[in-house]
Parts: sequence; C-alpha cells; structure tokens
Amino acid sequence: MARDSSSGASSRELILNAARALVGEKGYDGMAISDLSAQSGLPPSSIYYHFGSKLGVLAALLERTFDELHALFPNPSSYDELAPLDRLEAWFSAACESLDRRPDYLQLLVAISVGPQKDAEAVQATVRRIRDYAHASWVAALTPVFAPHGGKNNEALVQELAVLGRALTDGLSVTNSFDGKSYRSQVAPFVALVRGLADQRAAKRKR
Repeated sequence: MARDSSSGASSRELILNAARALVGEKGYDGMAISDLSAQSGLPPSSIYYHFGSKLGVLAALLERTFDELHALFPNPSSYDELAPLDRLEAWFSAACESLDRRPDYLQLLVAISVGPQKDAEAVQATVRRIRDYAHASWVAALTPVFAPHGGKNNEALVQELAVLGRALTDGLSVTNSFDGKSYRSQVAPFVALVRGLADQRAAKRKR
C-alpha cells in the first residue's frame, strides 16, 4: 500500500527532531536506534525506511540544519547602506541574535566534530557546506573593512580574519553551553578588536 506523502514527511521530521535532541544529550555515539524510536514514537522500521541507518539519520539532520541556518542567518549585503565597520557590527549582531534563538545549531556541529562519524563522507560533505557558507559570510562582511579595493595582502588578511571569525562562533557555542553567555554579549568586544585593527592599518597607510 502506498504511503501517504504528508505522513511520511511528518515521520521524517519527528525522527530528525528526536535525533537533534538525542545528539545534544548523549552525543551521536550514545544515540541508538531504540532511543530514536522511543523519542520519536515511531518504530525502528520507520527509521530504517526513511534513512537506512543511524548514519543516514545524522546526514539528513545535518542537511536540514544547513537549510535552517541558511534561512536564519542574515546576509552581510542586507546592511550595504551602512559604513563598512557599522555594516560588520550590524551583520554580526544579527547573526549572534539568530544563534541565541537557536543555539542548538552550532552545538550540534560541535557534538558531531568529536566523534568518529565526522569522517564519514556524507557527514563531511554537509559539514563542509555549512562551514564554507559561514566562511564566505565572514569574507563578505570583512572585505569592505580591509580590502575594499582588493590587493593581495588585504585579501589574505580578510581570509585569515574570516577563519578567526568562524572559530570565534565555534568557541562561543561552548561558552554558551557551559557558561550561559549569550552570543550577542560577545559582539562588542570582537567588533572593538576589528575596529582597533582597522584604525591601526589606516594609521600606517598615512605615514
């Protein structure tokens, strides 16, 4: 008998919601199919039907996380009417506010990064897409500040700072989880550092 497509979609979401909660609670290695079944209220056969395996559940969860992050995160171009440093601050503030609303996004990636499943091809591909998207957003936010007219050295600095910015948000997921500090509370110190670096470079150019 054909499965109802709407109920199928609903079942998938129930399983992925259960997986998100369990990975956050137990880690991927600690999550069993029986746990997914109990948490979602669906039989193991439904989990295997939709995802094939536990790793298939994780890969699908990461894909959904990427789609949600893409929809939730602002684009730096949304603030193009602002001066470069103000544009950076406005974008980073909005991004941190988004993470404060859904801190489980980055916490999920951190939880996955410490287990052997991180080396699975399906997992690596989606994690790379998520991280490349984050890196590209940082580059777009930082370029008007440090490389508005291009230049090899300036563009290299932007790339380095983009890596640092992405690492900052990675670290903030741990700070948020363990220390209860909001992402938003770290915007001002980081922007102050960027402003100081920009001022220092501007002063050197004037000499």
